[in-house]
Amino acid sequence: MPPQSLIILGGGLAGGLIALALAERRPDVHVTIVEAGATLGGNHLWSFFGSDIAVTERALVKPLIVHRWPAYDVRFPAHQRTIEQPYHSMTSERLDAVVRARLPADAIVHGVAESATARSVKLADGRMLESDAVIDARGAGDLSALDCGWQKFVGQTLRLARPHGLSRPVVMDATVDQSEGYRFVYLLPFGPNNVFVEDTYYSDNPLLDAAALTARIAAFAAAQGWEIAAPNHSETGVLPVLMGGNFDRFWPAADPLPRAGARAALFQPLTSYSLPDAVRFAAWFAAQPDLAAADTRAYARRHWRSGGYYRLLSKMLFRAAEPPERYRVLERFYRLPAPLIERFYAGRSTVGDRIRILAGKPPVSLARAIRALGTTK
Repeated sequence: MPPQSLIILGGGLAGGLIALALAERRPDVHVTIVEAGATLGGNHLWSFFGSDIAVTERALVKPLIVHRWPAYDVRFPAHQRTIEQPYHSMTSERLDAVVRARLPADAIVHGVAESATARSVKLADGRMLESDAVIDARGAGDLSALDCGWQKFVGQTLRLARPHGLSRPVVMDATVDQSEGYRFVYLLPFGPNNVFVEDTYYSDNPLLDAAALTARIAAFAAAQGWEIAAPNHSETGVLPVLMGGNFDRFWPAADPLPRAGARAALFQPLTSYSLPDAVRFAAWFAAQPDLAAADTRAYARRHWRSGGYYRLLSKMLFRAAEPPERYRVLERFYRLPAPLIERFYAGRSTVGDRIRILAGKPPVSLARAIRALGTTK
């Protein structure tokens, strides 16, 4: 087969990983990334559990890792636990640097895609780009066909006047106020005096009050006795939590443009966790002999079908529990065996896992749970 060319729309996590997978495994493919931002990856910090990435795919993310820890903690009002599972973090700055180092200088095109087909892209400034294949990785896009709750957050890396005393991440500290719905603080210790603090909560609407969450971060730091010398980094996010929807309306069969990442709904429906799926998809896509013929819609449809159980759990979380009681669902979940928790985050729960998660007395109203599961969009 002659050398192929590919245009990737969007240089975020999904697009960047596709580029890296092709650079590593298909150096014959001429890759072009069209990115609207000044840098690839935006302004993000991504983390993952050691078991999330298959052994055969770890080389793809290894150069992107900036911090590693051997274990992590979770905290709930009636339950605290340390889970002996490696945890890793990556930054958009590292993604930008690694992708630029692996690709030719002219491979990254700064611009906004105005329109695209399976073989061409028109930029807002009038430039036309042509290629053997095009793939759209520009974020979530139109979610109106999906039934969503929302995970909203503000995160800041804080430089403290004195050491914070943390030795490992706290993936969920849900001992904070729960009156608005399931809320937790996420902590990553980046050195003795530097800590990433993220205030996250699950909500019925996508509106984000960044100022209010920034104030909550400051209040949380004060409650720990931390004196903030300066914030070094800040990011915000509003992520969909899938409860249901119509995949064929979300991605009509008549739409010829291949998709990747959130554009293809490739994330864990309950956690909005996209990194494991982005790695798996990049490895799969790079293995396709003819990139133009790769059926990304069929791939995404299989993922959608496999996510039905997680969408059911999302529906129970949002519709079977009053907002102040939603944390009980996660508190109960974190009492389960560590391997089950690992498979859950990776979106690979076994049949036994699924039974175990739902077994026993539910932490929500049974009547409301039955009503929630009976609702459709």
